[in-house]
Amino acid sequence: MTELAYILDGLCCSACGAVNTLWLDLMRGLVECHACGQGALIDPDDEEEDE
Repeated sequence: MTELAYILDGLCCSACGAVNTLWLDLMRGLVECHACGQGALIDPDDEEEDE
């Protein structure tokens, strides 16, 4: 079974400063801090293209 959420090692939350508490939830398109609950939505169409 494939995992749907991944921990983002080495990154810290900009809201609370906790390290290694950010999780990427691919199904919801969300990065969430498990320490303080702050979340950020991911825009999948926001890709930079090399021209």
